[in-house]
Amino acid sequence: MNTDNTVYQNPLTGRYAGKEMSYIWSPQYKHSTWRRLWLTLARCEQKLGLDITDTQIEQMSAHLEDIDFDKVAAKEKELRHDVMSHIHVFGELCPEAMPIIHLGATSCFVTDNTELIQMREGLKVIRGKLLKLMAQLAAFCDEHRAMPTLGFTHFQPAQLTTVGKRFSLYLQDLMLDFERVEEEIERIPFRSVKGTTGTQASFLELFDGDHAKCRQLERDVAAGMGFANVVAVSGQTYTRKIDYFVMAILSGIAQTASKMATDIRLMANMKEVEEPFEKKQIGSSAMAYKRNPMRSERVCSLARYVMNLPGNAAMTEATQWFERTLDDSANRRLVLPEGFLATDIILSLLINITNGIQLWPNVIRRHIQSELPFMATENLLMAAVKKGGNRQELHEVIRTHSMAAAKRVKEEGADNDLLDRLRNDPAFACIRDEFDSLLDPSTFIGRAPEQVTDFLNECIRPILGRYKAELDAASADAVNV
Repeated sequence: MNTDNTVYQNPLTGRYAGKEMSYIWSPQYKHSTWRRLWLTLARCEQKLGLDITDTQIEQMSAHLEDIDFDKVAAKEKELRHDVMSHIHVFGELCPEAMPIIHLGATSCFVTDNTELIQMREGLKVIRGKLLKLMAQLAAFCDEHRAMPTLGFTHFQPAQLTTVGKRFSLYLQDLMLDFERVEEEIERIPFRSVKGTTGTQASFLELFDGDHAKCRQLERDVAAGMGFANVVAVSGQTYTRKIDYFVMAILSGIAQTASKMATDIRLMANMKEVEEPFEKKQIGSSAMAYKRNPMRSERVCSLARYVMNLPGNAAMTEATQWFERTLDDSANRRLVLPEGFLATDIILSLLINITNGIQLWPNVIRRHIQSELPFMATENLLMAAVKKGGNRQELHEVIRTHSMAAAKRVKEEGADNDLLDRLRNDPAFACIRDEFDSLLDPSTFIGRAPEQVTDFLNECIRPILGRYKAELDAASADAVNV
């Protein structure tokens, strides 16, 4: 972390980010990957008959991590080319290998292939945090699958649901995001060796016109870096649609996170739910009593940023001229790492929130009771009809009392006394002894508990079971949440 307080510090790395994701997008990881790519290229070229010695390979192998960034910066100031600067500094450490480093390659051999590696490894970190978050949410949904709560449509009181069912909606969205992360990790291709305009002309020259060796080199380098898929054709760069696909996945996660965090903020306003709050945490500099949902607010803030990044990636793909143009470079240096860093932080925050979320059942029950009188009228009506009552007459009794009770609530701020009015009305005397059972909130939640159980058993637990080893080993980064 930069401690020079006279220069701008990126808050994603300086304030929030987890160590694992920060490392993947760090200069050390990036440029040591360049060196591994050069080493892998040399090994594969040697295997296919080019004049590359074991000593050259050994020298390169010995200097994959010891990067002198000050020396590279000085060389880049001289050469005005980042890749050539690193080649020269690497070559000074392994002088015998210097003549064959980057043999046949163009700059995008290291830059593009490294970015594909970074995105794939970043998606693996995202996958691990999604798993942890899904596991915590699944336990929460299961525990509260039958706890009635007031449902809302249009943010107006509606039919009851359960706490577990509501949170299962967020869990389902996370599951859909997870499935796309899984697919992309398996599908993401490698650029491998394509040459300056994607024709592999330099490699065809090195192999004296042997097309089969060019194709074999492409497959071998990809396999050496852990990739099964290679882009079929390219210009100098791999198609930037891949960046868009990946950013769209991160945007999807941000959408899910923002929806969940927004709902938590609304529930916090109603005092039904609170996110974790430290013993000495300050909610407001002026209002000492406040317990602001600052973690959820941070999720929404970062999610808004991530959701806008796919537009950048789309423009980059749309404006690439012919085989390539360099106006993608500076943009992608921002969009790719920051998309991953922000998404990583979002997931760490949600893991923290769900690990310590606080429910207030008495408040939840009070809100139910304030609205249940209106929702229960149909049940009361049907029960009274079964006992011989006249449906139309009973309906008019309910309507009259409902209007009077609602007016009292609005004009006087009084409690809703509709149920007491109906209980004491002679028209409902035939079911007076059944009122309590007919007003049990658990009879108004439909199949919500069973839906949660089925969803967890059929959709979520198979995923968690498939990744049990990874889930057992995973833990969220200790970030400043």
